[in-house]
Amino acid sequence: MNFTNADILQIAMEQSAIDANCRAEDFLRSENVVALSAANPQARKYLSLPLDCNLISYGNNIVASINEKYSAVVTEYINRFPAEHCFETPNLHILNDELQKDNLRICFMAEYFLPDLRVLQSLDCPYQTKLLHAADFSVLYTPQWSNALCEKRRELDVLGIGAYDGDKLVGLAACSADCETMWQIGIDVLPAYRRQGVASALTSRLALEILESGRVPFYCAAWSNIKSVRNAIKSGFRPAWVEMTAKSAALVAEMNGKKEVVG
Repeated sequence: MNFTNADILQIAMEQSAIDANCRAEDFLRSENVVALSAANPQARKYLSLPLDCNLISYGNNIVASINEKYSAVVTEYINRFPAEHCFETPNLHILNDELQKDNLRICFMAEYFLPDLRVLQSLDCPYQTKLLHAADFSVLYTPQWSNALCEKRRELDVLGIGAYDGDKLVGLAACSADCETMWQIGIDVLPAYRRQGVASALTSRLALEILESGRVPFYCAAWSNIKSVRNAIKSGFRPAWVEMTAKSAALVAEMNGKKEVVG
């Protein structure tokens, strides 16, 4: 399928609209939008909908997908500061403090990247590469490949490209079919083989394979993960949208490896 950059952005906004229970054009408005979060079978598979509070911005405004009980708090917050400042400290402490009164905390903050077809190309890899499919992943659900593959959602891992030093797998880019139209890329390279262009070669080649299949590749990184962000840029991806999600204080404590202290 032949895509344009405009097509890719539109598909991403349409998927975000499904995830947020709003309309794609809401992300292009100058004013902020508040929508009530709702389950949808077409949403990204890893989302646990409905969400209590999820803020999304494609750079124009904020679309807040929320539980109705937090409507007043979230509306006041997103209209108080410029959109970009709502996703960073010190401002986000205001929202976190309000949500924490109901045992919620800011949990996930991420930047999402889409391919720029003006620069995306197959980059050279210093090692032999091989196209991999789901059947090839069965022995690869190990810690060194945990960014490329997700053991908890094995059924979504559909396509990958591996780099080999002889018979040894040294790098792996793989994608999960998170929704019908968009597949997410993850990448791992063994420490001894980094800084050789392996990650960008595998990421760019997999992105092209995904586009060839008629889906849109996307890439997610924490904005503090400089290595991952650099790989996205080098591979031909550009920043497209950001999200910030609140979760229960109990889940946040669990993810931090400790029991929640209440009171």
